[in-house]
Parts: sequence; C-alpha cells; structure tokens
Amino acid sequence: MHDTSRVVALVPAAGRGVRLGESIPKAFVPVGGSPMLILAIDGLIASGVVDHIVIAAPAELLDEARILLGHRAEPACPVPVSVVAGGAERTDSVRAGIAAAPQATHFLVHDAARALTPPSMIARVVAELKSGCPAVVPGLPVADTIKSVDADGEVTGTPDRSVLRAIQTPQGFDGRLLRDAYAAGMHATDDAGLVEAFGARVRVIPGDPLAFKITTPLDLRLARTLLAERDTPGRAEISEQLNTVTR
Repeated sequence: MHDTSRVVALVPAAGRGVRLGESIPKAFVPVGGSPMLILAIDGLIASGVVDHIVIAAPAELLDEARILLGHRAEPACPVPVSVVAGGAERTDSVRAGIAAAPQATHFLVHDAARALTPPSMIARVVAELKSGCPAVVPGLPVADTIKSVDADGEVTGTPDRSVLRAIQTPQGFDGRLLRDAYAAGMHATDDAGLVEAFGARVRVIPGDPLAFKITTPLDLRLARTLLAERDTPGRAEISEQLNTVTR
C-alpha cells in the first residue's frame, strides 16, 4: 500500500539560551565547526523519515538562518527546509511551525540544542507514529535520586526513580492531535505535556545518551569533545553514530 503520510519536523530555534552564556542565540552557536541548528537539521535529514523541516528562527535572524542552511533551503532539496519567524516562547514558535505545514499528517518537534541526536532514534520515533501511536517521546531512565521540596527547601517526598524518565526530542505526534492541542490554548513545559492535558496517551520509547540537550557551558564542552573525538582510534562506536549526523 502506498504511504500517503507526510512527516514534518518542527525545530523551534528562536530561544536566546541565556544559560549557555554565549553572545548569540543558542541554535546558532557552533559545535565542531557547525551551528547546533545545522547539526540538528542534518540529523533529521539523515534519518530518512522526514519529508519537510520547518525552522522557527528569531525574527531578526531569518536571512542569516537561510544563508546557513544553504542548499537545504532550496525547493529541489530532497528534504526541503523552510524558515519562519519564531515567537517569544517555545510554544509560539511551535505554533508558527504548525501553521506553516498544513499538509502534515505527523509532526516531530525537535530541539536544535539536541544537536547530536542519532538519526536512528529519530527513525524509531516515526516508526512508532506510523504504527498507530498518537504521541511518542524518547526517554532515558533517571540515574539520580529525585527529591520534591517545598518553598523552604524542605524535602516533601522521594519519587521512585524506576518509574521516572528524562524526556528527549524529537517528540512525535499525530498531526490532528497536535493541531487540536495547540488550538485549545493549553500550557505545559513540553509538547507531550500539552497532548497529555488534552487527554491523549503518550508512549515512551528508549532514548539515547547522545540526544542530550546542550544547555550549559559544560554541555557545550561535552558536545564539542564528542565531535572532536569521533575519528580518534578506539572511539569507533561514537564515530559511527556521529558521522551519520554530520555527514
């Protein structure tokens, strides 16, 4: 049977990234010679499961984003990339991306700051979506003990970490579900939280350590080190995964 689905990846990249301590928006900070945004986009393209990519960039940097994208922004590109103006909040940027992709049957929402995400993980998210899951997110088991605390810093509880997951991106959704959740005007810290509040079931699949979010200077140093060491003898496994992203 002919597959008529259309998977559109939305990349909100309008955030300033204050915690990173750089002078430019986070998505434009270089890692291994390429901006995080380009690494993330190339990972999506390399997955082989994305039909279109929509980037929500800072309004004042739209031309710069298109220049960075180069041939990727051309209509003839096998996976065309569009650039739209993002908003003050992440949800504003995702909403702008949704509006720019009316033909999407499925959406992936992916952080540009997760620049080293393996294409194979992206493909697994889409495979779950196409199998019928309305919402799919990758996640990793939580290694640290987690405490809940009150306003005075007193511990109020210790959740069982065996049932906790640190959620990554891309987060995948049925197109109609994500559109309806955004139209309802709900609020959450991530898109999976929006569809949860809308009443949808969200499936968690195994994530990948390389899909970590580059948020702090230490994260940035780690990402740069991983890319610098990808061709170092004895680093074959990392090299194989990272070469796919940066090819």
